[in-house]
Amino acid sequence: MTTTTTGWGVVGLGWVARDHVLPALAADPHARLVGVCDRDERALASLDVPTTTDLDALLALDGLDAVYVATPNHAHLPVVRAVAAAGVPVLCEKPMAHTVDDAAAMVEAVGDGLAGTAFDQRFHPAHRTIADLVAQGRLGTVTAVRIVYGCWLPPAWLPPHSREDAGNWRVDTALAGGGAAIDLAPHGIDLVGTLLGEDLESLTAVTRRRVHPYADPAADDGAVLVGATASGALVTAHVSFALPDALPRRRLEVVGTEGQLVATDTLGQVAGGTLTLHDATTGAMESVAFDPDGPFERQVAAFGAAVRGERPWPYPLARDLALHRLLLDALRHPKDSSCP
Repeated sequence: MTTTTTGWGVVGLGWVARDHVLPALAADPHARLVGVCDRDERALASLDVPTTTDLDALLALDGLDAVYVATPNHAHLPVVRAVAAAGVPVLCEKPMAHTVDDAAAMVEAVGDGLAGTAFDQRFHPAHRTIADLVAQGRLGTVTAVRIVYGCWLPPAWLPPHSREDAGNWRVDTALAGGGAAIDLAPHGIDLVGTLLGEDLESLTAVTRRRVHPYADPAADDGAVLVGATASGALVTAHVSFALPDALPRRRLEVVGTEGQLVATDTLGQVAGGTLTLHDATTGAMESVAFDPDGPFERQVAAFGAAVRGERPWPYPLARDLALHRLLLDALRHPKDSSCP
């Protein structure tokens, strides 16, 4: 491409797209919104850009350079396949799909084309700062990454802007692929590689069905995952749909032999939070500053730059597939705390 802007299409106008993707595109001086597609025309009524319920019509719009896919998990593959077949770069919401087979088919469909998984947490400025400090050796030998990431998501929960008759697809395993674990854990699993420069190589899971009486008995409302990287850094992630929002619920710790970084309220879709460095020798605590940019804004800018050929997209889809497989393999044979 020779243009200085990227023309974006968005497929799926749920709360993530409406509250985070569209504002991120509007904030990027190198992005322009070309059109939006959603199967429910009522969701499109308030937009002042071309809208359609037909994906082919979106792909035929002039000036379309990239597509952001924000549909429910089970619908990722057909949309990505159609976008890739049209020769358009595609950025698809996490997780890649509701099954490993669909995720593998997605990689095959994209081939050598430009595609990425939308793990916005990769781009949170606090997390980028952690990665820089780890790379500089400020923590010494990293021994552990500990994650707590939760929210309150009862059976009847609906995201903002949803119709009253809309179902909670995030706890329908046919649509989501699981419950809290597949919805929240992918962020942490992806973050390990972003922060440490090496990915998880082993993972086990204990799931829980204890608080919320979901209609789908296979949907978990919480899980603890334990894994390790090739060099031996241990990783624990506690994810939950049964953690009241008023309680502390978003914490990331990276522990090393010379220090520990603690990020509070950085996990999530918005900018902000705090980052503190603890010195392992003196115990002194130092507040670490980071840019106020939001993760979605940085993600859109990074993928747009890759579309324009300004710099490469640093996260191969095959790598995302390997981590997706690792997670779903662990969840396929979990130790279920709710079973006798």
